[in-house]
Amino acid sequence: MENRTVYFDNNATTPLHPGVKEALIEGLEIFGNPSSMHGFGREARERIEDAREKVASFIGADADEILFVGSGSEANNTVLSLLHCDSTRCSCALSGRSGLVTTVIEHPCVLNTARDLGRKSHDITYLSVDKYGRIDLEELRRAVTDKVGMVSIMMANNEIGTIQDIKAAARIAHEGGALFHTDAVQSVGKIPVDVRDLDVDFLTISAHKLYGPKGIGALYVKKGAPYCPLILGGHQEGGRRAGTENSLGIIGMGKAMELRGIEMEEEEKRLLELKNILKAGIAEAIPDALFMGHPEHCLPGTLSVSFAGAEGEAILLYLDLVGIAVSTGSACASGSLDPSHVIMATGVPVENAHGSVRISLGRENTLEDVHYMLHHLPIIIDRIRTMSTAYRRK
Repeated sequence: MENRTVYFDNNATTPLHPGVKEALIEGLEIFGNPSSMHGFGREARERIEDAREKVASFIGADADEILFVGSGSEANNTVLSLLHCDSTRCSCALSGRSGLVTTVIEHPCVLNTARDLGRKSHDITYLSVDKYGRIDLEELRRAVTDKVGMVSIMMANNEIGTIQDIKAAARIAHEGGALFHTDAVQSVGKIPVDVRDLDVDFLTISAHKLYGPKGIGALYVKKGAPYCPLILGGHQEGGRRAGTENSLGIIGMGKAMELRGIEMEEEEKRLLELKNILKAGIAEAIPDALFMGHPEHCLPGTLSVSFAGAEGEAILLYLDLVGIAVSTGSACASGSLDPSHVIMATGVPVENAHGSVRISLGRENTLEDVHYMLHHLPIIIDRIRTMSTAYRRK
């Protein structure tokens, strides 16, 4: 088979949409400070507010409920910082409810912030998940005591793709008197998201996960929800996030959201079809393949699979040699040999967790890409298993 280059790591980041690239090139001429009152500044302000409208419209929010931030991690940290906010400098008031409920499979920016809160004497509860990565709503209900001020649960997991019932989780949180936040970085732009229907108080978005530029994200803050700025300084973003706005990034994010509104529905169906073909092909060609994530409530383009007797890092490197990019389910890229905390939380044996890879499809992937993967992957797995002293062929 003729060699080709295939990018199957879209959950890590996505390539710029051609339309976004054009908007960014045009936006390079918009250099005025959005806070300036002259024409150059007004032009930049108009572009920012246009982008804000596009982001808001895409998720069913009002424009004044959207503030632009530097990343999804910043947005998540901003929300969780409400729990130890100094109320003398803002209107934030959680009535002494400083506890947090989250899950064991959150992104590190949530988990590490939660651990930091725990060191500052906040009560932190981590919800477990089942073998598919879904939380137990009754466990959540028991966890939301009168000490809990915030519940933070990601909408769709970045590693295994499992989608939570956020609407039900938000309802339980509110019934218990807590605020509700969802990290929707992997969801917005891939599946329909309506903040009014979900009734969430806070929602996190990142542009580079939906074919926009890096270094820009957005935080939805429901009208009336308490809020405390993480970054103090000037009056930007309605006084909610100081610092001169990243006009170019915001323009790019607005264009990305506009294009998602046009393309997402059809793409969702196409990616699910490609994923199902890939999954069926792997199951047929490779014995002892273990698929992770929920079989139904899952992102359309995310496939997490583990191969007994094969290390995830070896699989990744061999695939890279033939031009295929995926990610591993372990944290080796960060200098650790520990298996993924997400996969381990689902009860997968440690040896399987070490042999996991995440294949995440995007708008540029084709059926030919899937066939190319199905040609090379069985050969690679067989080669690795032949060298393994742990794997026994049946």
